[in-house]
Amino acid sequence: MSFNPLKSSATSAAVSWKSTGKLQKTLSRCIEKHGIGLHSGRSTKVKLWPELAKKGRYFKVGNNLIETSIDFVKESPLCTALCKDGVKVTTVEHLLSALEAIGVDNCCIELTPTNPDDPIVEVPILDGSAREWVEAIEQTGLEDATDEEGNSCDKMAPYVNVPVHIRRKDSFIAAFPSQEIHISYGINFPEVPSIGCQWFFSKIFSGSFYATEIAHARTFCVHEEVEKMREMGLIKGGSLENAIVCSASKGWLNSLLHFHDEPCRHKVLDLIGDLSIFAKSGNQGLPIAHIVAYKVTSTRLLTSVSWPVLDDGKEKGVGDIE
Repeated sequence: MSFNPLKSSATSAAVSWKSTGKLQKTLSRCIEKHGIGLHSGRSTKVKLWPELAKKGRYFKVGNNLIETSIDFVKESPLCTALCKDGVKVTTVEHLLSALEAIGVDNCCIELTPTNPDDPIVEVPILDGSAREWVEAIEQTGLEDATDEEGNSCDKMAPYVNVPVHIRRKDSFIAAFPSQEIHISYGINFPEVPSIGCQWFFSKIFSGSFYATEIAHARTFCVHEEVEKMREMGLIKGGSLENAIVCSASKGWLNSLLHFHDEPCRHKVLDLIGDLSIFAKSGNQGLPIAHIVAYKVTSTRLLTSVSWPVLDDGKEKGVGDIE
């Protein structure tokens, strides 16, 4: 693993939390969805409940609460997972991506699995994108979140002050100072010509941009790797209805892509979901910066990136970058 030479004190200077000029938001009413998990193949019911300001986003499984925090990120193949007190929630990145991008800062995500005793619960894959979550949020609407005393709260965000980067072999993620959010993302599948090398660049990032240009991008896989993944106990719920599949020799097996660079756009979707985990207390996790990433997987990102998080209005370090 190779990192830029920044210690935690330098990281505090590199990233600072400032007001976005916006108030924290929550849902106007409850949203309910249900579906099967991509990897488990098991059905789960999801209810998104409005929440008070400063409560942030968290999962509720029975009586267990798991905050969407980097403190609870768990190593998990091909998805982002959170684990606390023996309960694990997997494939959280698509839902969290939609909540972060559309601006649902405070939300209780209640999960009800078919088997209530199952310690591992997977968020439904739906159509493999964040589209259904975004549409449900837009139909429901947002409102200002207030705290226990009825007061609205300012929404903070991490602003990158100097360039920072993390690299592992030929994968990297970097963030450069910018007054607006921009995301540049690259992937490379030389063994699969129909995917090949793709780059996506966002204009000024916003909820509306996400809804039209990112949310519809579905998860993808290489057809020649499907059997191996199933032997590993993965993608039990996967199909052409919730993923786009590409063969190295035959090309795309789906009839139609939503975008010519849909795989790359989906990686942007995942990235936003992963960065949302740096949010706390109803603030923004996605940094105000130009983010440049190449071949970054969620696990590498969440276990490697490190900067101060905002907790109860105060910055504190999350380890060193070295």
